[in-house]
Amino acid sequence: MAGLIDAATQWLGTRLGRYLSATRHAHSVSAPTDPGSLMASLKPGDVVLVEGQARISTPIKYLTQSTWSHAALYVADASDRLDAQGRPCCFIEADLNEGVRLVSVAEFAGLHCRICRPVGLDAAEIDALISYAMARLGQRYDLKNVVDLVRYLLATPPVPQQWRRRMLALGSGDPTRAICSTLIAQAFQSVHYPILPIVENVPTGDPQCPGCLAEILHVRHHSLFVPRDFDVSPYFAVIKPTLAQGFDHHRLDWRDPVPEAVS
Repeated sequence: MAGLIDAATQWLGTRLGRYLSATRHAHSVSAPTDPGSLMASLKPGDVVLVEGQARISTPIKYLTQSTWSHAALYVADASDRLDAQGRPCCFIEADLNEGVRLVSVAEFAGLHCRICRPVGLDAAEIDALISYAMARLGQRYDLKNVVDLVRYLLATPPVPQQWRRRMLALGSGDPTRAICSTLIAQAFQSVHYPILPIVENVPTGDPQCPGCLAEILHVRHHSLFVPRDFDVSPYFAVIKPTLAQGFDHHRLDWRDPVPEAVS
């Protein structure tokens, strides 16, 4: 009996996963990022935030009150895999259906993207960060946890704002494998790099300065991270590919508005 239930929930979860992953057109106020500009602006260890257009993207953006619904880690030449067009698969991401995988820049074509760059990591730390993520290639989200998928069926679920982040972490075992930021948060935590830690101010105990406080950082659980956290984190520099590649407003092709007809 238990086997039949597992098979049924796996079937239902797979169907839900495919439905939620299906792309649908969603109007964006921001122009798509040029893939060439994106690639030219990247450094190993960068986080790429993406305004996705899958069905699951809308509730994620709503719950996180953010433009961003997806995140990927740029791993540069850590892999020699190529896509069907011969482009390097240099981004690692967590996909709802396929799990942790490598993709090329073609995955983000036509989408608005932003780069968030950690500051001060040395080469060994970047290597360790990327190695942590690469070691998790092939891990998959457990589609039998149907409750984890049903929460995304409503574009704007009626959830009070203070509970929305918690809603993303509902479910069992490894609940937010569908939220790619979990994998990336774990990778940065593995090299003790902060994203949005919990900050505690405690007395220093210095008798010469009784009012002095020391700032102690506590690690936030990785299941509570969302893509926007890399954008608002004080520890990541925000890189906009259009500006990074020498934006010049004088080269824009402006057109005067068509005058309205006078009746």
